[in-house]
Amino acid sequence: MSAARGAVLITGASTGIGAACAHHLDGLGFRVFAGIRTPADGDELARGGSARLAPIPLDVTDPASIAAAARTVADAVGDAGLQGLVNNAGIVVAGPLEFLPIGDLRRQLEVNVVGLVAVTQAVLPLLRRGRGRIVNMGSIAGRMATPFLAPYGASKFAVEALTDALRLEVQPWNISVAVIEPGAVATPIWEKGRAASEALRQSAPPEAKRLYAGAADAVEQAAARAARRAIPPEAVAQAVAHALTSPRPRTRYLVGPHTRIQSIIARLPDRLRDVLLVRALGLPRRGSACADRAPGGGGGPLRGTR
Repeated sequence: MSAARGAVLITGASTGIGAACAHHLDGLGFRVFAGIRTPADGDELARGGSARLAPIPLDVTDPASIAAAARTVADAVGDAGLQGLVNNAGIVVAGPLEFLPIGDLRRQLEVNVVGLVAVTQAVLPLLRRGRGRIVNMGSIAGRMATPFLAPYGASKFAVEALTDALRLEVQPWNISVAVIEPGAVATPIWEKGRAASEALRQSAPPEAKRLYAGAADAVEQAAARAARRAIPPEAVAQAVAHALTSPRPRTRYLVGPHTRIQSIIARLPDRLRDVLLVRALGLPRRGSACADRAPGGGGGPLRGTR
């Protein structure tokens, strides 16, 4: 169980980016505590890993689960403390804000924002003891919000703010804090998001379908195009490893071939950026009556099925 590079805790490690980070850091010699939701997730994650990879139950929305995980890690690492925390756990909630169930918005923020802070609070004493680093999983969506993904974008904008503030708050202890900003990544989170979108489509009132079906179809098609050029989660894991090991870690890591262009677009004047997004996504034009008609055909997230 010896680990040349020390110990790290990763949240949301059952699949996708979290699992890729767990395996990559394990391969680099870290002792990895990988937060998972079910024993089956842990069994799957442990396959192919070394004895240093330890799946542990961790639900970032459950204070008791967070406290138990922190105790498990503290008992295991002792005076050596933690050398890294990777706040990766996240979900995607989609839909037009006008008809978004408030409970879904709360769940989005509870997982992606409140959970991040709760886990960080629980293990900061261990990070201080181990002179560790914190890596928060953001997104290019934390720089530029897009229609029908406002809840997810809001959560990632919040991650940017939390990272900036925390970086200054913990600098007296030389604790580095970085945010990773990937573009589209080939992970199950988007499949889960599409499933949730389908569930919303089924339950949406007729007025939502009448007003937003055409625009939602356009966004869904754009998302499908982005998914086809998604990068592998291992590319994100490499950025996380750099943030944890480099003598001069960056504060922000753009990951993916299109994120630099997107970051430039995000800094444009609002009206110009809006025009570019409308054209790129094929959205109804400003002042157009198209948004009030439900075009025939298609099968987007708010399309009625009769």
